[in-house]
Amino acid sequence: SGSGKPSVLRAIAGLLMPADGHVAVDGEAWLDTRLGVRFSPQQRSVGLVFQDYALFPHLDALETVAIAMRDGSAEDKRARARALLERVNLDGLESRRPDALSGGQRQRVALARALARDPRVLLMDEPFSAVDQVTRDRLKRELAGLRRTLNIPIVLVTHDIEEAVTLADRIAVLHRGRLMMTGTPEDVRLRPATATVARLMGQTNLFEG
Repeated sequence: SGSGKPSVLRAIAGLLMPADGHVAVDGEAWLDTRLGVRFSPQQRSVGLVFQDYALFPHLDALETVAIAMRDGSAEDKRARARALLERVNLDGLESRRPDALSGGQRQRVALARALARDPRVLLMDEPFSAVDQVTRDRLKRELAGLRRTLNIPIVLVTHDIEEAVTLADRIAVLHRGRLMMTGTPEDVRLRPATATVARLMGQTNLFEG
């Protein structure tokens, strides 16, 4: 807690403008403070899933997803929104508002809305923290399956070590605002760069020599 994880997501999305730094997606610089490049949030193609989902209470699932789309007729947007809801296993629940959906279902609506923008990067801020363990395990499996079909990078913030190890290709360990280590799950877990990284990854067999 307090290491700056949401700040990293906000910097990528353009909601936070660092005084110094560089953000690039697929070779295109969205932020380069040395060159004076600062894309606004509207100029960045980002899908963002908030920790509390941030769904409009007066819109049903279909309307929530369709409203995020940039181009197309109303009918085209509804058709694409329906396809996205089916993709996240919500077919048949298009007309339900957030108060008629479970926590896991609301999370799926938020994910479908993020994908509706055809993003070049998907950002997820502790997306499973508000649901129970059974639902969390199911959502993780669904996200792992969906990830294989998405040809975009996904940045997922989590406190859960097992979640990171299960879902990630690479893990970045943050502590007190500093990047301590990046690497594959195997590297970070079995070959930690420092004792601090080892402790953060749950290792207890630390010996001084």
